[in-house]
Amino acid sequence: MAAETVTSTDRLRRARFAVAAVFCVHGSVTGSFATRIPWIQEHAGVSAGQLGLALAFPALGASLAMPLAGAVSHRFGARTALRGLLALWTLSLALPSLAPNVWGLCGALFVYGATAGMSDVAMNALGVETENRLGKSIMSSLHGMWSVGALLGSAAGTVAAHLGGDARLHHLIAALVLTALGLVLCQGVLDVRSAPEEEPPRFSLPPRSALIIGAIGFCGVFAEGASLDWSAVYLRDELGSSAGLAAASTTAFALTMAVARLAGDRVVDRFGAVRTVRVGGAVATLGGVLVVLAPHAAVAMAGFGLIGLGIAVVVPLAFAAAGRSGPNPSQAIAGVATITYTSGLIAPSAIGGIADATSLVFSFGLVTLLALGLVLGAGVLRAGGREAASATPEPAKSAGSVR
Repeated sequence: MAAETVTSTDRLRRARFAVAAVFCVHGSVTGSFATRIPWIQEHAGVSAGQLGLALAFPALGASLAMPLAGAVSHRFGARTALRGLLALWTLSLALPSLAPNVWGLCGALFVYGATAGMSDVAMNALGVETENRLGKSIMSSLHGMWSVGALLGSAAGTVAAHLGGDARLHHLIAALVLTALGLVLCQGVLDVRSAPEEEPPRFSLPPRSALIIGAIGFCGVFAEGASLDWSAVYLRDELGSSAGLAAASTTAFALTMAVARLAGDRVVDRFGAVRTVRVGGAVATLGGVLVVLAPHAAVAMAGFGLIGLGIAVVVPLAFAAAGRSGPNPSQAIAGVATITYTSGLIAPSAIGGIADATSLVFSFGLVTLLALGLVLGAGVLRAGGREAASATPEPAKSAGSVR
């Protein structure tokens, strides 16, 4: 019996490492794409407004496709579903750089978003199941590994951009390598299967109790999505930076996000959720001010780094507060996840639309105001006696991960 327990524990640990590595692979796709957005924009010959329109299509694709992930997992089992959906996501990386015009880019990004959303739901659901079986929190570290992957992908993209590499070749190679890695890693995750009579999970609309907490998550994720997808364009267009230096701004942002998420649990345990988010919001606000007022690239890069540092732990703390906000924790958490995930998807296109009407500087002025909103609204995260000190896993079952 003891030997069986040890074996079971070892299997769970291996499953934990496998799903963490899957998160890393998933993040690498996002990082690889984000650093080459300036190249893709130039190759397709699109304006800032047209790029903003195209960047709305991942949101549309994800919104339409995410409900299918539960049905796929229900039919084929969690491991097989994750293997297939992750492969579709990694292979979709090669599509945007092939687009010859704005409409081709919209179509490519629709597929990119659809596969991103479905694989996101599948890997988070497996992360939740692994956490439940281990009996301890791992979701924060899993999202930290996603940030590590985004950092690695953006670092590779920075090198490729600095060398003047063609994004089509870069993304094709990255897609093939990440697909192979994903297929291998998925072998180690848990193989969870639903009973035939069990209904697949469904997405719920946000309940009223989740709206205020969701607004905090919205602010954090909007700033994240805007910075991740537009930092390189900002340095190139507003500050005249080289392609390599512009791409490095995305890497700086991903680096601070990864470090803060990996260390976030200890910080929250020491200072509490409200104080952590208030200080983080102040740091992100300072970062936004530096970006808007930056006279040269180094100041703007520091600003993007501070934004990443300040907003890193907002979303998991919003999930935890939602779980303590009313009589139906799962529904409240699902509502917050829906709000925050939607924020991350619409942020890039919203920034592009505002930039086309005004300027990118004005767009990041809005990001700065949203970061300030974290300072003013952090008190809503004080719930249930003890402040929400750690992320709750349930949102992954209904709305995918929000980073």
